[in-house]
Amino acid sequence: MSAPDRRAKLDRDHPRLSVRRQCAMLGIARSGVYRLPRPANDDLTLLRRIDELFTRWPFLGSRRMTAMLRAEGQAVNRKRVQRLMRRMGIAALGPKPRTTKPAPGHTIFPYLLRDMTVERPNQNLPPRRRGSGQPTSVCRSKRRERWGLAPRNRLAGAGCKPP
Repeated sequence: MSAPDRRAKLDRDHPRLSVRRQCAMLGIARSGVYRLPRPANDDLTLLRRIDELFTRWPFLGSRRMTAMLRAEGQAVNRKRVQRLMRRMGIAALGPKPRTTKPAPGHTIFPYLLRDMTVERPNQNLPPRRRGSGQPTSVCRSKRRERWGLAPRNRLAGAGCKPP
């Protein structure tokens, strides 16, 4: 039996059983018995007005929607507008973050350690194919290790011996 059904069986004016004893027998909390439940405060006029505003301006988010409703004289806060918009399944249309799209012209550098197994500390890189670049420097920190690349001919011209 559900909690509302058990709560309905409670008799506040029973001559022998107190409300406390009845709650214990029915297995319900007394806090839900003494205070009557408040009706839902989601009036349909507010839902309809949010829908009208969203239909007219689909790019409005909850903050701007709240400001417009307050300007019309409705006492409403942003969390309530957010909850009602979520319940209606509407969200502001606008640009979303595009963090994974590379910039035009961005060169993708080769991953030097793809086929290499690290067996000891300070291990050197294996020789690379001709003309693709050689490691020039290693920058080590606690979190990452970065390798610098330079063209092979630059290394030879500077009097450096390729690794």
